[in-house]
Amino acid sequence: MADYVNKQVIELNKVNEENRNRATRSVKTETHLSDGRLRLYRMAAVCLGVLCVLQVTLNISLRLAFYNRGNETEERDQLQTSCNTLTEERDQLQKERDYLMTKFSNLKQTCPEGWQQFNSSWYFLSTETKTWEESREDCLERGADLVIINSDMEQFLIGLNKGAWIGLTDSVSEGTWRWVDGTPLTISYWHSQQPDNGRDDPKNGEEDCVELNTETWPPAKAWNDQSCLDNRHWICEKVV
Repeated sequence: MADYVNKQVIELNKVNEENRNRATRSVKTETHLSDGRLRLYRMAAVCLGVLCVLQVTLNISLRLAFYNRGNETEERDQLQTSCNTLTEERDQLQKERDYLMTKFSNLKQTCPEGWQQFNSSWYFLSTETKTWEESREDCLERGADLVIINSDMEQFLIGLNKGAWIGLTDSVSEGTWRWVDGTPLTISYWHSQQPDNGRDDPKNGEEDCVELNTETWPPAKAWNDQSCLDNRHWICEKVV
């Protein structure tokens, strides 16, 4: 009987030992699973943090890229504007250079026979006499026109010791004196009491054309209105 009881006790102890081992293994397993989950949670948190950092870095990079692109576009536009301005200035300088070279080339030319030079113009002084219209036709055939006097120096230097037609008339509108190129009179050298339109004497007729008469009067007072049908010497002017 005692042996039987001991045997039962031993078997009961074995069962209890196995139950304790199972419980221990179960606790270890659960502990192991808990540690695994914790590591997974930690890894997930770390990955999420890394992703957030990458997202922030990407956003900053994109902002910088767009900002730099905007600055580059603005700088490019400024450079293009500067380039266009320099191109325009270069073209203007080339035009001015070509103009000056042309004038210089013309000035180097020798005046044709019968012409004289003053500043940038050539002047032809006739040796015969014609009416004002005929005199102008002669100038036009020479590639010139009746002289237009724009300065005191020009008035004095081209003065002749004879009466000569200049390119001034009021034939279009009485009393409104204009040069042959259509410009109004701004500087004048009328003789005393001139112009008088023939003192409105019908015998003298209309006096609508102007002669430079340095044969009779000093250059400072040498203009006289005269009938366009009278014969006078004439002065042609060609701008070169």
